[in-house]
Formats: sequence, structure tokens, C-alpha cells
Amino acid sequence: MNALIVDLTHGGVKIAIELSKLSYFKEIFSYDIYKTLKNKDKNLLKSKNIKLIEEIHSIEKEVKEKNINSNELTIISPVHCPLTSEKIRNNLKTSFNNSSTKYQNFEDEIKNNLNHHEAVRLILAKWKQEARKKNIPIIEVTGVKGKTSTIAMLREILIDSNPLVLSSLSACLYKNGESIELKKNISITPASILETIELAEKKANLEINDLNNEFEFNFHDNFNFNYDSCIFESSLGVTGIGNIGILTNIIENYPIAKNTSNAKEAKEQIFNCDLIVAEREALENYYKKRATEGKKRINTFTLSQNPEINNESNLVVRKVQYGLDKTELNLSFRNIKTIYGKKINGTLKLETFAMGRHHVLNILGVVAAALTLEIDEKVIEEKLNNFKRIKGRSSQKIISGFRIIEEINPGINVKAIESSINMIKDLDAYYIIIGGRYGITCEEINENELATVLNKFILEKKISLILVDELGLEIKNKMEIDVLHIGDPMKAQKIAIEREKNILFIYRSNYSQINKR
Repeated sequence: MNALIVDLTHGGVKIAIELSKLSYFKEIFSYDIYKTLKNKDKNLLKSKNIKLIEEIHSIEKEVKEKNINSNELTIISPVHCPLTSEKIRNNLKTSFNNSSTKYQNFEDEIKNNLNHHEAVRLILAKWKQEARKKNIPIIEVTGVKGKTSTIAMLREILIDSNPLVLSSLSACLYKNGESIELKKNISITPASILETIELAEKKANLEINDLNNEFEFNFHDNFNFNYDSCIFESSLGVTGIGNIGILTNIIENYPIAKNTSNAKEAKEQIFNCDLIVAEREALENYYKKRATEGKKRINTFTLSQNPEINNESNLVVRKVQYGLDKTELNLSFRNIKTIYGKKINGTLKLETFAMGRHHVLNILGVVAAALTLEIDEKVIEEKLNNFKRIKGRSSQKIISGFRIIEEINPGINVKAIESSINMIKDLDAYYIIIGGRYGITCEEINENELATVLNKFILEKKISLILVDELGLEIKNKMEIDVLHIGDPMKAQKIAIEREKNILFIYRSNYSQINKR
């Protein structure tokens, strides 16, 4: 087989290089669809004998020059790529069939089309095999909202098992409860899982052999495994290497790949994990057939009090008492399937930070996953009751005696904003400040829908609103009601405090970026 790696911007370079180290493909081509490739990466690809395709119509020429059989070209592209494999094949005058090759000693099947998640799974086949032998649990987390918060809570629960963690905040290795930062500002594309594992392996080798920074890791070699558990956050689905795959929710089935696919289809890859932890409603609404067929591999959670949903769920809420600083939760679980083949039942009582419904749902996913790992209930209670909030994710601070609740998130969407407003809409003395920047993530926010939601809240006299920055201006222009817009979000906060108001600050950005302003 031969391979064409499409999209070198979102981890394609790393995937191409790692595949070149293995024996799966005879020839590897790469296509820089977004024309963002730096000279350093071009030279790196060249050093690995990976041919860089400049234009899509050049593929046919390359195939012919290499005398490659047309039915033995595997196209590897991310799930959000607007250039589908079908479009690429249309540029080739030769036809392709659906043949596939099975490689001995590997569970992965190389097909004519793979996405980046599947390619990473292929690269990590041996690593996964060795991790299973050493009983190192691997957790993959995806969903529309709540991924990073879920990762942070799981990290605290597993802190004593020295986890290797990838989240949208950073890649970190934990030793004896202390964090060793491997990389800041790392993406959560599938290729970042490879980078995180490689960085941990490099750390182990530097400590053991005092090597210099030229260390290069091969995912088919022996592994040091200087960690006892793994937690990986991934956008638009998972690779399937996990003992447990967590689907936090699908609160918005947004389009991807120029409307040729959507979040639901991408996140269906969660079913490739050994066991699945998922919100009951997400399964019912989007994957009912898959959920029915795979019931023996699924643990569900729900906040619903609907008896029909409640009775079919493995983890449910018996009582909830919300508070801005602390929420009380009484939970019960039944027939939770564990990675060790058991089924467990019991109850938990939590007093933890969970200002709104979406926070509770994140906690339920974390609890269900921890129980799937057979973590003791007392440990789960202790860790979650003492969990410290992530800055910018419903975190709070006091300025001049006034409370500022911060929801600063690059992936914030309309449903998340609506949920955050519902947390404080019935409280007095609050200003809601909303805004942000464009180009933070691949999926932009639905301005028309958000304008409609905000109009409704104002007409119901539930909120006082200030819009800020470039996103705020666009929303203002789409609203029926005239709303104050201020360019600088910090100035807007100052005005709210001068008017003796608490603040719910919702801003579409990375926390580190807004914090510098």
C-alpha cells in the first residue's frame, strides 16, 4: 500500500513522519492543502523521503511516475477536511476499489480511506498493545463541550497513578502529584497524542541516559512508560486506543468540512474504544442503533428526572442543590461495567463546584469513568470535593468586592452561552459581558442564533448586557434591541463595577490571551 497525507496544518506532518518509520506503506505523499507549511517542515518531510504534492492535480502524475496501482493508495485526511477523498479520487482518471490489506499482529486494517484519528490509531497499535500488557488505562475524551474540564477532574482523581495528560491547556506528565509540563499551547488534534507520548518518552530517556535534545522516538520500539495512566483530549472524535472513551455531550451538532459532515458523525468514533461512557441523551438522540448494539460496552449518565431515561441509565442524580460556590449532589449507580469485567452498584455524595447543569453533566461523566476504572467511591468523593476550578472555565474572582464569573473558552458556542446565562439570570446585580475574537477555532459561532437568544433574555428582563470586541460588534448588528457595545472588554468590566454590578464575563478566546490584555 501507499499513502497520501492530506492537511499538513492540523498534524499531518507528524502523522506522515511517524508512518514513514513503520512498514505499512511503500511510498508516502503529502499535500499541503492550506499552503501553511514552513520550510523547516518541508525539509523534514524531504529527509524522510516523503514527497510533497504542491497541487492536487499533480497527484495523478506522481502516481503514474511511481507506477502505483490505483487501488493501493490510501488517502489519509482529517474528519473536518473540506477536500474529501472522493474529490481527490475524481482528480485521478483511474478508478479505485474498496480493497483492504490485513497486516499480521495488528488489529488495524488499512483501507483506501483513513482519517487522522484512524491513522494515529494505526501508528499506536504496538504502543497500545504494550500499554494493555502493563495494565496502563487509557482514557480518551471528546464531546462538544466540557472536554477540558472533564480532563482536569479525571487528572485529579488519577493523580496518584502518575497520569500522562493531553488537554487544550497543555501536555503534562505527573510524578508524585507534581506536574512536569511537556508542552504549552498544544493542539488537541489526533497527532498531538503522538507528540505527547513522544515527549514523555523523551523525558524518560533524558533522565535515564542523559541524552541531548536530538532524541527521536519510534512508536514501534520498546517503551519506557514512565506513567501509569493516560488521559487524552481529542477534538472531533477519538482514535479508539482507549480502554475508555468518554463522550461528554453533543449539545450542538455543528457542521464541519464545509457542511459535508457534522460533529455527530465525527464523534461516532467513540465506539472504537473498549468501553464507552456517554450522556444518555446524546446516545438516544444521535446513536440509538449503535447504543443498542453495543449496550454491553456502554455506561451512561443522565441528569434527567424522566423515569424512562433515568431507569435506563447507569449513573443518575437523586438530589441536586445548586450554589455559586458549592453544589450538593446525591448520586446512585447501577450495573457500571468496569475495565476489569465486573459490574458495580452504589451511591456517592458530593459537595463540589458545579454552578449550572452543564457543570453537573461534566461531573457525571467523570464519576462514570472513574467507576469504570474501579476507583474507590471515597477517593472520587474526596478528589471532586476538593477540585480547584480551571481559570476561565466558570472560575471566579473578586475585584473591588464584586464577583466576576469568567467563561473564557476558544470553543464557546450558543448553547454554552445560554447555559451560563441561565446560571445567574434570576440573581440580582449582574451584568453579562459577551464578546470575543474570530479565528480561534475552525468552527465559528452562530451569530444569528446568539442574537436571538440574547434578545429573548432581554425582553424577559432577565439580563443587563454589554457586548465587547469584534464578535460583540457583529452580534450587536444582528440584534433587534439596541445594546451597548464597548471595544475593550476590560473597560466594560470597569464600567460594570463602577455601576456596582457583579459580572458574568463570557469571552471567546484562550484564557492566556485575554489575560494579557
